[in-house]
Amino acid sequence: MPKEEIVGEIELPSEQFSLWQKSITSISGFAEEVRGNLAGQEQITATVQLILAGGVILNSSDIHLEPEEEKTKLRVRLDGILHDTAFVEPALYGKLLSRVKLLAGLKLNITDRSQDGRFTLRITNGANKNIEIEVRVSVLPSEYGEAIVMRILNPQSLLSINDLGIREDLKIIFEKEFSRPNGMIIITGPTGSGKTTTLYAILKKLQSPEIKIITIEDPIEYHLSGISQSQVNQESGYTFVSGLQAIVRQDPDVILVGEIRDSETAQIAIQAALTGHLVLSTLHTNDAAGTIARMAALGEKPAEVAPALNAVVAQRLVRVACRYCREMVDITENERAEIKKSLANLPATAKKTIKIEDLLKVGKISRAKGCPKCNSTGYKGRIGLYEIFIVDDEMENFIAAAPSVADLNRKARDKGMTTMRQDGLIKVLQGITTLDEIERVAGE
Repeated sequence: MPKEEIVGEIELPSEQFSLWQKSITSISGFAEEVRGNLAGQEQITATVQLILAGGVILNSSDIHLEPEEEKTKLRVRLDGILHDTAFVEPALYGKLLSRVKLLAGLKLNITDRSQDGRFTLRITNGANKNIEIEVRVSVLPSEYGEAIVMRILNPQSLLSINDLGIREDLKIIFEKEFSRPNGMIIITGPTGSGKTTTLYAILKKLQSPEIKIITIEDPIEYHLSGISQSQVNQESGYTFVSGLQAIVRQDPDVILVGEIRDSETAQIAIQAALTGHLVLSTLHTNDAAGTIARMAALGEKPAEVAPALNAVVAQRLVRVACRYCREMVDITENERAEIKKSLANLPATAKKTIKIEDLLKVGKISRAKGCPKCNSTGYKGRIGLYEIFIVDDEMENFIAAAPSVADLNRKARDKGMTTMRQDGLIKVLQGITTLDEIERVAGE
């Protein structure tokens, strides 16, 4: 058996990959290739190669294989939305499951509990250059068998600060805060909101021979040159807490903590931020103001959190209107009134760079239509919605008094924070996305 079939690595030869690039130009093209492969009873390795190639070519973030009563459903996630692709017969799925488990280093005889692993997908070309893509695997027992989710961590998906969709007025503030020598910046949002992408974009911006950057992650999603990255290993006792304790003794300038999950991690991160380190991390909260309440729930006192914080960034991802098929339509009077009302209290810094009245005078917004290039969804690609509040002396004193989330949100807006919904409505007026998409992601 070839080496790549048993040691956590699978190869996509360039000639075959090039052929798939020509045939897999849409979800329907991918579905047709998969159905043809299954009908031809191809070898299981070829089936896995095709499924992974389709995910990479379509720029899918995740591939789902979900057992149902009679067959297993194959789905891919594009721009945050899942799409049905094909069905796999039970006999073939059993072999496919075993193949993926072997690749990911999982135990074949364990079927009654979840397992996590990873493997490398290598795409070769004629110049003997390889593209290496990490694939993170989760296997979960379900009613009709074990379900697989494969997350594709393509390094070519890494973005720079300029590609995130941060407005110019916010970018100036943002870059100023993460250029400070110490303190903490927390990125918040639910799973799949792009927090890790934002953190890596900051690291790429900060990366320099003059400073030492160390990360502790669970797991390492992308490998960055010039940065010391370490991965949590619960089995060996290397946790966020023990790792962070060791990292602060390594004389770092910048520390990235993949996620603050418990009180001990929070305490060490706060102390690191107060003793000459710039600390970057993430939390799961609904908005920026919810960060303080979340830290309090972990056992941290607001009066101790406030001096360590530089800024809090909350974010979501919205789909971008497809540039090939989007329609520019007139704003209705109701839409105009709602947008005007929501953007009435924009801060002065935002108004300097965004002429809301001029955009409203144009009176056009995007509407999703659908074409083959966007898989008939009307959207292609995603962009971030952001709200950022800065912790200056006044805000530090306010946070130390343990305000409610509503009071903190109100205070942040009074001091110039634009909400994610406001950021989204600005992007609607700029023709980037649609009102429907903002309402789906950021609410009415």
